[in-house]
Amino acid sequence: MAARRWRRALRGLCGAALFLSQLFVFSGRAGSLMTTKLSQPQSTLAKSLTSTSTNAPYLKVLESTEIPPYVTNCPSNGLCSRLPPDCMTCNTNYSCIYGKPATFDCKVKPHVHCVDENNHEQENFTINMTCQFCWQLATSDYVCTNSTNCMTVSCPRQRYNATCTVRDHIHCLGNRVFPKMLYCNWTGGYKWSTALALSITLGGFGADRFYLGQWREGLGKLFSFGGLGIWTLIDVLLIGVGYVGPADGSLYI
Repeated sequence: MAARRWRRALRGLCGAALFLSQLFVFSGRAGSLMTTKLSQPQSTLAKSLTSTSTNAPYLKVLESTEIPPYVTNCPSNGLCSRLPPDCMTCNTNYSCIYGKPATFDCKVKPHVHCVDENNHEQENFTINMTCQFCWQLATSDYVCTNSTNCMTVSCPRQRYNATCTVRDHIHCLGNRVFPKMLYCNWTGGYKWSTALALSITLGGFGADRFYLGQWREGLGKLFSFGGLGIWTLIDVLLIGVGYVGPADGSLYI
């Protein structure tokens, strides 16, 4: 009986010891898991803080060294008054009197360098111009597209829709690109002097008409001997005054 009691007591002690050991193990794992979970956000936060703190100067350097695209159209160390409009910002005064001289205060854009007449670098300067819109400028102050589809020799003289752009060093009010109706003024390379010389010398054989690209009239003059001389005299007068021109509708050189 005593041996059985001792065995039961030993079994109870062993069970209690096993339970306590398992409880200790589980409590240790839970603690380690809690510490890792708590430490993980702190480590990631620290990493994010360190990464942003180290990358911030690098981003600032990139922003400061990046060259804007307009700089390629701005001449370096040129006169400020000759800079293209894309290289400066001006305080436009739309209340100026039309046709009168006006002065505008301007400032160069970042990364643009210009000088005055004394070769001194400037940032703020003034521009003197005539108070007028861009489409009111003289024809020499803008460049327009040309058309080769209209007839230059016609009555009335034909016009075409052109797109005009103001030259870089010219300053004006309003849009610098504008539409305009222009007269047909293109040339195909025909010379008026050559056509007149052929009409006088070989006009009876239709050489002038062949030169101008008018093959039917040239053949007619060739087989009629210049209309017995009458057609030849008429063509000399018509080519001399410029009434008869190239067949493609272009102007003489």
